[in-house]
Amino acid sequence: MSAKDVIARRVAQEIKPGMLVNLGIGLPSMVANYIPHDHGVFFQAENGVIGLGARPPEGMEDPHLTDAGGGFVTAVPGAASIDSAMSFGIIRGGHLDMTVLGGLQVDERGYLANWMVPGKMVPGMGGAMDLVAGAKRVVVAMVHSAKGEAKIVPECTLPLTAMRRVSLIVTELAVIEPTHEGLLLRERGPDVRVEDILAQTSARLIVEDDVPEMRIG
Repeated sequence: MSAKDVIARRVAQEIKPGMLVNLGIGLPSMVANYIPHDHGVFFQAENGVIGLGARPPEGMEDPHLTDAGGGFVTAVPGAASIDSAMSFGIIRGGHLDMTVLGGLQVDERGYLANWMVPGKMVPGMGGAMDLVAGAKRVVVAMVHSAKGEAKIVPECTLPLTAMRRVSLIVTELAVIEPTHEGLLLRERGPDVRVEDILAQTSARLIVEDDVPEMRIG
């Protein structure tokens, strides 16, 4: 199982029946593949869709049905198409139960940086800032490190997405909860030791006596 599959499966466990959830571009969009069809969950995209389903089979793509990143999706029974004003009204009005976003960095305060890398072309800020500020829960789904560099750091060096602490960080190595006291290590990945997590994390982690292994079955 790939690192991204481990992350998506674990994040899916945070989504409860009846929730309205926004999935970000890339890895977060994989979470929809691991939600049961009868779960009663509605996924929302900033471009104006409520009721996104999983990616369609090869050859069954509809060019008029995409997520905010332009990826092909399906629609579940009861899905609705809305305009951008209503879509962002839902986000900014605090009506989203959860958003799942990718991350470039998260720091010891639980602050997220995920919208730009200085010096690289940025097509636009998208909806990440609104989502972090407006959703009831913010879950960051990202690989633990990239090109040998830690992504969970003492303080973000990239521009912050919002000045709000995220609710949970899920990587292939760990589940980490930002708290007032710092980053609390809640779970470790399959066959991962606490020492492995600490070695790939430059931020300080709070480690309690026994850290259970995440269940992704």
